Amino acid sequence: MILDCGCPGEYPDWQGQDVDLALQPAHVLPIASFLFMPLAYEVYRQRQQEEIDALGLEERWPGFALTRTGLLRGRVIRLLTHGESPSRHVQPLPGQFTLQATLHEGGIGSVRTSVREQQMGLLDRGRLPKEMYMAYLTCPRCAEARGGERILLLRRWQPSPRLASRTG
Repeated sequence: MILDCGCPGEYPDWQGQDVDLALQPAHVLPIASFLFMPLAYEVYRQRQQEEIDALGLEERWPGFALTRTGLLRGRVIRLLTHGESPSRHVQPLPGQFTLQATLHEGGIGSVRTSVREQQMGLLDRGRLPKEMYMAYLTCPRCAEARGGERILLLRRWQPSPRLASRTG
């Protein structure tokens, strides 16, 4: 169920867990960004929702989206239950796609501390941090009614023998 504001009605409880999404079918929509700030984010989210509905795809958690931005472009990923579709946007995630999940209680302005703690935790366990994904669980409109602003930080990582030898 997706709320009226576009936020996911339910989402996975991945707090503090390692999540393996290797080869998970997903709807991946490229988005424009400038200096890591997504441009017209709501327009892209609406476009993605319309395409998912038009194709008759079923999501694992409706409205739950992983967002990755970059210098000039990014992508929004929505996890599907099956990957059978003629759309070029429906594809499996890479074969090595393990994520560390951290729930951040607060807005985007205070996320720096949580990101730093998550990264240091990965390094301490001998894991090499890769790209960061964010899943916005509440928006400013529904945050108060749902217990405050929440962002699920998902950091892809790979095992690193070199880092493991330093920590071990």
